[in-house]
Amino acid sequence: MDFNITNSALQGLNSAQQKANNAAQQIASLPIKANEVGSANFNSTSLIKPVLSLSEAELQNSAAVKILKTQKETLGNFIDTVA
Repeated sequence: MDFNITNSALQGLNSAQQKANNAAQQIASLPIKANEVGSANFNSTSLIKPVLSLSEAELQNSAAVKILKTQKETLGNFIDTVA
């Protein structure tokens, strides 16, 4: 088992989680006044960057999970070949 691949995938998962947490915290701390959302006065530009960060975190998480799945399949195929 290649622990470097596992470590890289786990680092990717941790990084994605941290990125998502930071983006969620930014979104939650935005000052939104009553009745502002949906009105012409709502400024969505402050939401764009954290929402894109959430999307990046989702993609990074998916990539890390695919790495782990591929490693598991490769190891399984190797064991089947050796056995």
